[in-house]
Amino acid sequence: MVQYSSTLDSTFSALSDSTRRAILERLALGSATISELAAPAGISLTGLKKHVRVLEEAELVSTEKRGRTRHCRLGPKRLEDISRWIEEYRRGWEQRFDRVEEIVERKRGTSR
Repeated sequence: MVQYSSTLDSTFSALSDSTRRAILERLALGSATISELAAPAGISLTGLKKHVRVLEEAELVSTEKRGRTRHCRLGPKRLEDISRWIEEYRRGWEQRFDRVEEIVERKRGTSR
């Protein structure tokens, strides 16, 4: 399997929370302020800031302070690391299933 750094861990950790995934889904539509993100989530501004901070640390979101508001947008890191990791596991499982299928076919051939 491909070796991955701790960035993969932080990305999975950031994505493990449904509120943070909802934030990413909303930001996929365009930038938003902390207040705009907090309203549909039904949580306090302080609570939402904590979620945004986790997403920032994983580089999934970036923020910029403009006056008294903090604007959020999707960050520089996309989900390529996770996609590559999942693809590696998918290929490994496909190879295993292919081997099982070969064994089953051989057993069918010898039992006739």
